[in-house]
Amino acid sequence: MRIGLRILLGYFLIVGLAGWFLLNVFMAEVKPGVRATLEDTLVDTANLLAVMVADDVRAGAYDAAPMLARMRDYAGRGVSAQISGLPKNKLDYRIYITDAQGIVRFDSENKAVGKDYSRWNDVYLTLRGKYGARSTRDREDDENSTVMHVAAPIRDGERLIGVLTVAKPNASVQGFVERSQQHILRRGALLLALSLLIGLASTYWLARALRKLMHYVEEVQAGRKVALPVLGNTEIGTLGHALEAMRVKLEGKEYVETLMHTLTHELKSPIAAIQASAELLQEDMPPEQRRQFLSSILSQNARQRQLIDKLLALVRVEKQQRLDALERIDSGALLQEVARDFAAPLAARGLRLDLELPRDGAPVLHGDALLLRQAIGNLLDNAIAFAPAGGVVALGARVPGEGVEIYVADGGPGIPDYAAGRVFERFYSLPRPGGGAKSTGLGLPFVREVAALHGGTVSVANIAGPGQGGCRAALYLPLPLAL
Repeated sequence: MRIGLRILLGYFLIVGLAGWFLLNVFMAEVKPGVRATLEDTLVDTANLLAVMVADDVRAGAYDAAPMLARMRDYAGRGVSAQISGLPKNKLDYRIYITDAQGIVRFDSENKAVGKDYSRWNDVYLTLRGKYGARSTRDREDDENSTVMHVAAPIRDGERLIGVLTVAKPNASVQGFVERSQQHILRRGALLLALSLLIGLASTYWLARALRKLMHYVEEVQAGRKVALPVLGNTEIGTLGHALEAMRVKLEGKEYVETLMHTLTHELKSPIAAIQASAELLQEDMPPEQRRQFLSSILSQNARQRQLIDKLLALVRVEKQQRLDALERIDSGALLQEVARDFAAPLAARGLRLDLELPRDGAPVLHGDALLLRQAIGNLLDNAIAFAPAGGVVALGARVPGEGVEIYVADGGPGIPDYAAGRVFERFYSLPRPGGGAKSTGLGLPFVREVAALHGGTVSVANIAGPGQGGCRAALYLPLPLAL
């Protein structure tokens, strides 16, 4: 399972459990809270009415008392109201009064007059000077038929002469309970949905940063050029910079060791030749022979300088991980510049350069003009070295599909089979036709690095076909570098 999915599942599990717990707490507290509010209201109402009917109860005027008559009238009143969006069509209070022995003397609904309520908690506790209340089912088989009864003492001075109870069905507030619970459920679901969206966004951001870092590590492991992606000023960004620093140190150490080994190997030959010529010049010899040895020293020294210059250029491009600034490059103008750079070497070997550009115009590139100019120059330099004297070298550009291909072709002997897989090795070179000196073997590795920096590739292959010969090198730059 991917780490992003694990993080998302863990986050949602935590949020879900927390949400479930809170919702259960809220749902469990809504009904008791509403009923506690109802009970508080009944306490106030019972005590108010107990004070108002105290004189009638003391006189024993249960039937003729105007206050009690109005209470009976209250039970028959109709009402039409909207309370917080819920309709109320009837009055729910039931009021009954018991004497000091707990016998019901007045009932607003005329259901219990004459009955002994002395054992009901509301009356029983109130007669003993305590707070009396009870919640009793109106129908034994229906748990939703409970009625809350709250009693208040009726006093004649300090003497308790009766109990007044106000009763109200709990079902009268059930609508408010259910509505509150629905609101809580809806808002809880909204909260969970928002939490999930936040979790998805956070997980996406984290997984995206980790994917970038993993891609970087995979590219480094594969030995390809890759720049450290932008990871932000976070712990992942710090980890990425630490990996980049470690990679630079490790690669730098390995690179320096390899470079010093190969450079020492390649410089042995010209140094030995210079040493031998210098020792021979210490002896007496004819002027012509002395000139030959001096020419050899100058030639070997030039070879060393060329080797070092090209090696430094290769080192710079190998250590470069990305192009810092891209520029628009007219490929036609670029190829013309390269052709002018090599006008003298072409003329020295009697070669003709065919510049081949697309009929509908040379493509425009995005990249580093100087590096591309050097890379194409290296390809053309090789072609000049291997082309037969008086022959033709082709330099051109074409647009094969979704990219631009810059190519150089010569009519030389081509690449031997044994060398086909080694032409891009550092310091590897083939002898030139006619016994010419080998090159430094750094030109094609330089071209390969420049191609990689531009997101492209380079290939060198023999030209196949009847009557064909020579070698063709192609530098391919894919879109979107080409506009």
